Amino acid sequence: MKRRLLLLLVVGVLFSCLTAYAHHSFTSTYFDEKSVKIEGKIVQFMFRNPHSFVAVMAPDEKGVMQRWGVEWGGAGQLGGQGVNRYTLKQGDEVIITGRLGRSWEQDHRVLMQTLKRKSDGFGWGGNSGEVVD
Repeated sequence: MKRRLLLLLVVGVLFSCLTAYAHHSFTSTYFDEKSVKIEGKIVQFMFRNPHSFVAVMAPDEKGVMQRWGVEWGGAGQLGGQGVNRYTLKQGDEVIITGRLGRSWEQDHRVLMQTLKRKSDGFGWGGNSGEVVD
């Protein structure tokens, strides 16, 4: 009995280590020192794990409309901060700040730091990474 318990414990530890190893590093995907502010309309909000995504149509630095992919926290993390699948809707006008993706010129990818909805002032982010009113 003790052997089975020990074996289950060892297997559990190994699987948890593999999960942690498989998670990517944000610094390998996004610049630490380069950020961007985008203003546009939400075209899609994917509230999911391990990361949620917001797609926003907004102009790039040349004024050309682009579809920006904005990576956000997971559904569990955001849910604990007062965000749910109904918080953002298609057509919401938002201002987002975030860290630029390393290949942002091609894929217009951003890691969300702050979000503000223009219609009612709803906000998320800043120092706390939580909903702000």
